[in-house]
Amino acid sequence: MSERGEMDLTGAKQNTGVWLVKVPKYLSQQWAKASGRGEVGKLRICKKGNLGKPEVSFTLNEELTEIEGMKNKSVSVPRDHPFTMQSVGGQMLTVFTENSSGQSEERSDCSSSGSGAGAGPDKLALEGVVVQRAECRPAASENYMKLKKLQIEESTKPSRLAVQLEKAVTSNYKPVANHEYNREYERRKKEEGKRARVDTQLVLDMLFSAFEKHQYYNIKDLVDITKQPVKHLKETLNDIGIYNLKGKHKNTWELKPEYRHYQGEEKTEDS
Repeated sequence: MSERGEMDLTGAKQNTGVWLVKVPKYLSQQWAKASGRGEVGKLRICKKGNLGKPEVSFTLNEELTEIEGMKNKSVSVPRDHPFTMQSVGGQMLTVFTENSSGQSEERSDCSSSGSGAGAGPDKLALEGVVVQRAECRPAASENYMKLKKLQIEESTKPSRLAVQLEKAVTSNYKPVANHEYNREYERRKKEEGKRARVDTQLVLDMLFSAFEKHQYYNIKDLVDITKQPVKHLKETLNDIGIYNLKGKHKNTWELKPEYRHYQGEEKTEDS
């Protein structure tokens, strides 16, 4: 408690008693929709005789009975909710509030509940001691049974539904049987399959014969000349050729200096 600063015990000093009431989930959801003054309904306490137990009931405001998102507009939230009273027993239950802003709060008696505005850590205040426990239940009615039935149906619905389209969607992406890049891949794969590997010496003879005619070739032209798979052809070229990565003849192959014997002029070196 020392880490949170002072504890406000005004509620304990005033012997303030509070009720601890359990309410249905749908009722708390409707309360959150209240506007204006935040009035959600009326609480009635009727006591029969001096020794009789009090009869307590809660009536929800009529404007909060409408359920949003329900397709069936004939179903609404029940208005009448009788309380089932319970004893606190041997437990000591208290209600605390926490002020996380670190600022003091002025009470109705003009006394400050804090040690200074904007100063100090979070503060705890004891608002009162629980003197009565109760459970707020809806009155048994046909309307409540319909509500529960709809809630069960909503909870069992799958999050995704398959819907059959009456006509094709034309405003968005149109599906195709086979994309262009898939067809190109299949074509290349088919061509590669037709190219059977031949003896390496025969590939070398075809390459030397081609380089006698021209000094530079790209890989596509050499594949057409040798009819060999690209992988096998590159393995052979790495032994006798050089791949140019820059210059005027970028991305082409030429023979290594020790294998060059071109027809006509000798190769001039690129700067």
